[in-house]
Amino acid sequence: MLLQKMETVVESDSEEQDRSGESEEEEEDDREPMKMERSVSASQELVLKLDELCPESYRVNSPDQIRLLAISDNFQRQYSLLYPDRKPLLLCPVNECGVRKFVSLTLRPTPAFFPELFNWEGCASFVADFLSLDPLEPPVDLPRYLFSSSSVLLNQSATCFESATLLCSLLLGTHYDAYCVSGYAVREMCLMDYSLQECPLLDTPVKSNISEEEPQENKYTVKHLREMKSHFLTQLEKKKQEAEAALLQKQKPQENEQLPADPLRGLRVHCWVLVLSGSRSVRENFFIDPLSGNSYPTDDGNFLGIESVWNNFNYYANMQDCRAGCTDMVYDLEDLKLWEPLLYGATSKKQLIIEVSKKKESRMISKFTNNEEEDEQPRVFEMPRHWVSYIKISQKDLESRWPGRQKVTRYRKAKLEKFAAYLREDGLVTRLTRYKDLDCTEVVTVKEWFHHRNDFLEERDINKEANFTRERFKRGRLSSLMCHRYTTKSTDTERVMEFRREHLENMVRRVESLDEMIEFFEGRKDFLHCRHVFFIPLDQFSQTDLDCQLRVRPIEKVVERFRRDRSKPASKDVAERAFLLNERRMELTYHLEDNRFIPSKRSFVKPLEATDKKKAEDFRVDMVSSFQVDPSEKPLKTLTLYKMLMSLMEDEKEVVLQVKKSKEEVQKILDCREQEEAKDQIHFCPWTTDGVTQARSQREEMERLEEEEQLWLQEREKDILAPLLLRLNDTETLSTADAKQIHQECLSEFKQRLVEQANLIQERYEKETKELQRKQQSFQKKQEEGYQTYCSEKVLRIDVAKKRLIMHKEAALHKYKALDQRLKRDPRLAPHLLN
Repeated sequence: MLLQKMETVVESDSEEQDRSGESEEEEEDDREPMKMERSVSASQELVLKLDELCPESYRVNSPDQIRLLAISDNFQRQYSLLYPDRKPLLLCPVNECGVRKFVSLTLRPTPAFFPELFNWEGCASFVADFLSLDPLEPPVDLPRYLFSSSSVLLNQSATCFESATLLCSLLLGTHYDAYCVSGYAVREMCLMDYSLQECPLLDTPVKSNISEEEPQENKYTVKHLREMKSHFLTQLEKKKQEAEAALLQKQKPQENEQLPADPLRGLRVHCWVLVLSGSRSVRENFFIDPLSGNSYPTDDGNFLGIESVWNNFNYYANMQDCRAGCTDMVYDLEDLKLWEPLLYGATSKKQLIIEVSKKKESRMISKFTNNEEEDEQPRVFEMPRHWVSYIKISQKDLESRWPGRQKVTRYRKAKLEKFAAYLREDGLVTRLTRYKDLDCTEVVTVKEWFHHRNDFLEERDINKEANFTRERFKRGRLSSLMCHRYTTKSTDTERVMEFRREHLENMVRRVESLDEMIEFFEGRKDFLHCRHVFFIPLDQFSQTDLDCQLRVRPIEKVVERFRRDRSKPASKDVAERAFLLNERRMELTYHLEDNRFIPSKRSFVKPLEATDKKKAEDFRVDMVSSFQVDPSEKPLKTLTLYKMLMSLMEDEKEVVLQVKKSKEEVQKILDCREQEEAKDQIHFCPWTTDGVTQARSQREEMERLEEEEQLWLQEREKDILAPLLLRLNDTETLSTADAKQIHQECLSEFKQRLVEQANLIQERYEKETKELQRKQQSFQKKQEEGYQTYCSEKVLRIDVAKKRLIMHKEAALHKYKALDQRLKRDPRLAPHLLN
């Protein structure tokens, strides 16, 4: 028994130490060839060149790890001896530094810090999107290398084993009971070939059948009337369906011939993740394919066999028969008849949880009993600590998502394209293209999803066969537009617009065709729920009037329908109101009364309006025709009918105005959509890395523009020609006459300022002189104290003014000549003043 032989290995320490030395020598001998084999891609070569930058745990094995390598080698030898027909197990592949590491130690449970990674769906989706597949070569052998998850995240390229290791580490960090599985799968799963699978975003017929299930019949409900069907038509429909089914059966072999049978079926090695029930509210065991991120039941036909499973606590070899695939397998890892553990007696995750709870109970009991003695049990060899550095997943990794920030996946008659946010200028994040043939040459439909759009566009469906486009918007648009379906973007075409409840007129839907327009309402106070407008057909217009009548089409008929107003009797509550504009007639149909199946009706004919030659037509009784269901009810008086006619005529004007507003609203929405498609279409969210980068660049651009504006203002202040150039219309090109005129005006204005400055100095000099003379005259009449001080100050001011005047007269000539030379050297005036 393999289990009994393993006990001898655990007990003999000396034998393990000898084998550990042998394992170290084997590591050194295998390190170089492993490096040569791993150097397949440029990114991997770069990692191998950075061996010295890796942590010490990547390059050196601890004593416990060396002991574990010896145990695994012994386990491998005994496994090969007992099961020579089975392939070797994946136990100790080499890492990026060429050092042998046990597979369980490559798992590092990593807690999630982002809400997207709190559940298994988010973790699986991230791993499948973020990593690109590095196929196994050859596909039937186990890999001899297994890089750490931190290196895999840097390269964004991984084998199925490395992808499963990363996914399992994330799941273990979020408290799932997850295991890596080494086994065999079909070719399509190993190579990520989905060309014969239906795209998961497509509406499958299973969903439609579920939605069309009939409810259970209740025997107490009223039975419906028997539907009369023609047996002849039913037989024809049945024959048609049989013919279509036969045609499909003929087409299926042709489609299957495109993909030949796999000669390596059952031999292709693959790795995926097993999640056992019992943790995180998982009720049933299931598989997760790390390449696609999809979950599968444990009996799915894509998985053909299992060799081993492992987590961060132990390694288990499968002892069950897998010739029938994984359908009958039992995943009770504690059953030694079904699963052989590498470390016998090692603690599993379930046992660890039980032991922790028992220790807590024992501590609580010891507080009351004061019994601190515990029975010591012989310790077994436990799984050592992992050697992988901390797995870092940043917000930018979650946003960029795919290698190159985009990914293309081909399905059966479909192509799925995914883009990172802000990668495309139109905000496109997903595009699904459906084709008519398997070669994907003829496009049928294109469905697009958008994020962060300024126009709040969320989805767009383009149907090439039916020739229509459907756009769906989020909340936030001023027009409250929710959905827009159209054939072309012109005004007079078939289109359907759906609005949210926030619409001003409580409109929820508008359907337009070439000659009709139907509007649906909900929640109106006047109980209006439908307005049907008929326009005059285009064939009644001449070719010359067609262009002018295309924008505003004359109305032929308007029909409005109202819901029941319980505050009024049915005979006075209008159910339908029709305005026949061409016939100058208005018709009213009232709601059905109780126990009646014919409604009351009333018709009005509008009197003719006044003209230049004829006065307005008077109201007559014969202009009204009524049908009263209740013969006992008294007919309306003439005055009441006249007032009703006048009210209807006012309502007709209001309805025509509302129809014109509706057409203007349609045109406004179309013009707005055309402008939105032409402008910048996305906005950057400040809570994303791209948004922060964009905000920083915008702030730097604004600061740069502000600095340039300040420099421009400073230069304008120093420019002596700026006030004169403002008087001209075109300051970029100056004529000779304009240049000479500016030269003369600048000199004359400067000369005028010099004269004004000299006059000001002269005035101050004369003022000070007069005040001194007046003071001297007053001193001769009476003696005053401080006269001497006053005279000295005045004499000083007079001397200063006199000197300033002399200096100004001497400097004015030099300043004038300097200004003249400066103007002649100005590049804007020089070419014209030299002539």
